[in-house]
Amino acid sequence: MSATPHTERLTYTVEEAARRLGIGRGLAYEAVRRGEIPTVRIGRRRLVPCAALDRLLVGAEPSQEGEATCSDLRLTSLER
Repeated sequence: MSATPHTERLTYTVEEAARRLGIGRGLAYEAVRRGEIPTVRIGRRRLVPCAALDRLLVGAEPSQEGEATCSDLRLTSLER
C-alpha cells in the first residue's frame, strides 16, 4: 500500500490567515489572543485550521457579492 501525497493544506499560519481575512498581522495576533480567530498550538507555532477559518467567515455578513471563500483561496494558492 503506497501513500498518496496530500497537497491540500489543513492549516494556515496566523500571517496567512490575516492576509486571507484582509487584516494586518498585529490585528490577527490580537484576535487570536482574544479567541476571535481559533488556533491550534503545535510546539511553539500557532496555526489556524482552514476549516475553522471557513466557519468564521460563514458567520460573517458578506460586504460585497462574489467574495472568495477559504476554499477558493486554497485552490488559488495551490495553482501557483
